[in-house]
Formats: sequence, structure tokens, C-alpha cells
Amino acid sequence: MKKLIIEKTSNTPYVNFNSKTGVLKLEGRSIPEDPDSFYYQILDWVTVYFLNPKKLTIINMQLEYINSGSSKNILDIFKIINNHYKEGKNCLINWYYEEDDEAVYELGIHYKSTVKIPFNILQI
Repeated sequence: MKKLIIEKTSNTPYVNFNSKTGVLKLEGRSIPEDPDSFYYQILDWVTVYFLNPKKLTIINMQLEYINSGSSKNILDIFKIINNHYKEGKNCLINWYYEEDDEAVYELGIHYKSTVKIPFNILQI
């Protein structure tokens, strides 16, 4: 399976999903005009990845701003991962937030309470 790499723009995050290492990374701002179109390829990649995942899948999320459409799509990604976690796949989410960013911190708390995946909320 090929890596999924999407370069960062002013409205979309950097995406680096590597099936060989099992590390999935999103970093930056997520305010695309059409979040469903942007996240479709990510959701599709994650679905295919879990057909043959690594022993441990690590999701590193370091988003500085997230609009509501992106938030819904990120939750959809977490739900896919959560379903595989419930089936016995080993997964870990690291949610990074900046010290004064209460909105991103609170969103991490919300996601953590929604899924049952091991979920670290880490200040950077």
C-alpha cells in the first residue's frame, strides 16, 4: 500500500499516512472549503489500511485550527479506527495542542470521550 502524503496549504493540514510504519499524521490547519472532498481520500486510505495494519497503529494529530466540517470528518476517521480497535487491533491516538489553545484541547477531550481507543492529550 502506498503512503498517503498531502502537502500542507493555508487551509488544509499536512497528511503523512505510512502503511509501512503504521504512523498516521495530520498537522496544521484544517479549514478546507469542502471538508468532505478533502477527507474522502483520507477516510478511504484508512479503511484500506486496516485490511492489513501494522501491529501498532499510531495516529498523531497536531491541528492548530479545525472547522466544524473537518471536526466531523476527523471523528469519522476515529470511528473507523475505533471499530478496528474493538476487533483487537492495537491503536493509539496522540492529540497535540498548544498551551493556550482551549478549543483544540476541548476538542481532544470530546474525541477521547467518544472513542475507546487509548488516547493521549499532550501539550506542546
